[in-house]
Amino acid sequence: GDARVRGQTGVLAERRGSYPFIDFRLLNNTTLSGEIGTKKKVKRLLSFQRYFHASRLLRGIVPQASLYLLDEDYLGQARHMLSKVGMWDFDIFLFDRLTNGNSLVTLLCHLFNVHGLIHHFQLDMVTLHRFLVMVQEDYHSQNPYHNAVHAADVTQAMHCYLREPKLANFLTPSDIMLGLLAAAAHDVDHPGVNQPFLIKTKHHLASLYQNVSVLENHHWRSTIGMLRESRLLAHLPKEVTQDIEQQLGSLILATDINRQNEFLIRLKSHLDNQDLRLEDAQDRHFMLQIALKCADICNPCRLWDLSKQWSERVCEEFYRQGDLEQKFELEISPLCNQQKDTIPSIQIGFMTYIVEPLFERWAQFTGDTPLSENMLNHLRRNKGKWRSLLHKQHSSSRSNDHSGQVTGSQEQTLNEEETP
Repeated sequence: GDARVRGQTGVLAERRGSYPFIDFRLLNNTTLSGEIGTKKKVKRLLSFQRYFHASRLLRGIVPQASLYLLDEDYLGQARHMLSKVGMWDFDIFLFDRLTNGNSLVTLLCHLFNVHGLIHHFQLDMVTLHRFLVMVQEDYHSQNPYHNAVHAADVTQAMHCYLREPKLANFLTPSDIMLGLLAAAAHDVDHPGVNQPFLIKTKHHLASLYQNVSVLENHHWRSTIGMLRESRLLAHLPKEVTQDIEQQLGSLILATDINRQNEFLIRLKSHLDNQDLRLEDAQDRHFMLQIALKCADICNPCRLWDLSKQWSERVCEEFYRQGDLEQKFELEISPLCNQQKDTIPSIQIGFMTYIVEPLFERWAQFTGDTPLSENMLNHLRRNKGKWRSLLHKQHSSSRSNDHSGQVTGSQEQTLNEEETP
């Protein structure tokens, strides 16, 4: 039956783990088909990620050590990093290592405190922590890109954008909480494959959401399910929680890349007509949508060392999907063919057609602040480096190396050629 649950506020939420985990190992090994049937009930009760953990326990694999067994020196370094959480050169990979894989929970607890949200909304710290752990655990650590570190990175970027004077001067505590929650949960329970894959494999999620913003709807409804399960906002009036749930949905659904032109056209119109009125809640919400969209795809605007890591991670996730599609004789999705789609070519196209148009408009909105100028400078510099790499690949095509990976020698050459 329908795995969604209608709460008192009227918004449909998904029970956690209502849908089967896309386990590449099971797909690749038909001898385990019997095991799938015997665990059918377990899979209905557990999330994608929880089923993965449960199956490991059933096979006798010892889980990793607790997230909270941290050396004091690491904790001290993590606290020092948090004091600079508003800096654009914040290294989320280092922060994740210092917190032993607990970056999303640690970051959100800190930001909720910094922005005064715990006091304003009278949130219980234990309940807040429980909710954030639920969110973090429902990201898939085996995904190269769509994992909790990506969510933490997007949340840190969102924090930076919320501090931009043009926006910050008008934001209410509700706006700030919505922005941070949406950033943290915008990809929760992402299966590591895209919407076309779910549609052509006739996945239950595609049917449930009628092939429209399939993943984004799942992320939103899963988030609502966790909010209700944790009872984080249970002390607030029903009309307030209903509004929060609806606005969270509007923000998360805005991250659907298929809606990029829709938002760009609307933003361009507002900027050209100079009719944005941020005193108006509707206009503020629209700019929160734009801010989240920027945060979600800001990797090309980071320092090269960070940007390159994200580029390689997202392409690795693409290639894994392509390998799976090839194995099961499905048409390989665009950008997912490792033999044809190199990392430099993917990144140059992404920067040119998706990132640059959005961030140029964002800079127009913010008024060319130091942050916006810094991001655009990184974007241009990184695009130049990918172009250099693409040229080198074309020059050395006889080597049959089409992986697109950045080698140490190439990295050194790039650093010599480009201004840091």
